[in-house]
Amino acid sequence: MTDRVPDASLPALAASVDESRQWARLMGMATLGAIPEDGVNRAALTELDRQARRLLIEWAQEAGLTVSIDDMANLFLRHEGTDPAAEPVLTGSHMDSQPNGGRFDGIWGVVAGLEAVQAIREAGLTTRRPIEIVAWTNEEGGRFAPGCMGSMAWSGHSAPNTWDAVTDLNGITFRAALDEQLALEADLPRRPLGPVGPQRPVAYVEAHIEQGPRLENDLLDIGVVTGIQGSRWFVVDIKGRSDHAGTSPVSLRQDAVQDMVRAINALNTLTHDPSDVLRFTVGRIEVHPNTSNSVADHVRFTIDLRHPEADILREKGDAIAATVQSALQHCTATVTERFNALPTAFPALVPDAVEQAAHALGLRPLRMPSGAFHDAQFMVPVCPTGMIFVPSKGGISHHPSEYTSPGQLAAGTRVLAATLLELANR
Repeated sequence: MTDRVPDASLPALAASVDESRQWARLMGMATLGAIPEDGVNRAALTELDRQARRLLIEWAQEAGLTVSIDDMANLFLRHEGTDPAAEPVLTGSHMDSQPNGGRFDGIWGVVAGLEAVQAIREAGLTTRRPIEIVAWTNEEGGRFAPGCMGSMAWSGHSAPNTWDAVTDLNGITFRAALDEQLALEADLPRRPLGPVGPQRPVAYVEAHIEQGPRLENDLLDIGVVTGIQGSRWFVVDIKGRSDHAGTSPVSLRQDAVQDMVRAINALNTLTHDPSDVLRFTVGRIEVHPNTSNSVADHVRFTIDLRHPEADILREKGDAIAATVQSALQHCTATVTERFNALPTAFPALVPDAVEQAAHALGLRPLRMPSGAFHDAQFMVPVCPTGMIFVPSKGGISHHPSEYTSPGQLAAGTRVLAATLLELANR
């Protein structure tokens, strides 16, 4: 390990992180897809997403960075290092939101990456390696499920055509939406998809709001993320027969809603955890024909299952299909798994650098795992990876009331800037 960043550079770097500029940029982004009560609904690969990307590109070019995209519409902003042959350090997150989302989830990690690099440049500091800021495509999975498509394709976890046929609620395929995005951004330089040659990063750092209460409750400043719990997503389709609600005897019905209730109750029993570590969520339900005086003939519901231990995630996830089938009384069901990411532990390099930076800046860090999945989960096989958390008020996220203060965000960005400076000068 060479060229470690001297602590003498940190005061200038910290002072160059502009809290007001970062907050203004976040609030500017929040106008794109604004919904009541300070919320944001900015789905991936939509016109609002494109407006947000163009705004980010404008800021990046004003700061002297170069811009490119790949075949998954992952957006890269590049700060050059003094060694043109050196592999880069990568940082970033995502710009899409949940339908009833907040102003900070994902987008802060992208804006923080830009602010951190801009601070390095404005402090008169150089890096041997390039630093690239990435905005990954469709992390949330709110429009096209599952999430993290951009990072999964980029990292080689999944083939880029895996989700071509996935549709949104309007029947638009992911492939059609992606092709439209690429066509409308044909003016941007195109780069190969994936960690190819000199694009392969030596490290990846993702800044994100905690989306939980630990930092706030413990009066701490920075979460040093040590890994991410595993996730499995399923879709359950229950098929019955539609009948008149007033004339068909209950005993003769093939009621998809009633069998859905039985299936969910059985799944609640399967996933009951006295320690409250396992997470089981039914987050979306679609009912057809969806009229008040008809028996439902088709129900589709989603399952989000999470646990930090791979064995438990496998055991419970593998039992879901049989549990659903055994609960049905009058209908048939198909269970499809559409996402599987086992728990991930981050190698020591990046978490150690984050913790060192937090202490050097006089902040109070906590080593902790992430309960939510992030693009960082798919970077681990590619390069040393880590994440930086900042407190979330009340632990709330994926909701308009999601909030982190300007000062807390700036503190996180200062840690990110110091971490990037350290990693880019190794």
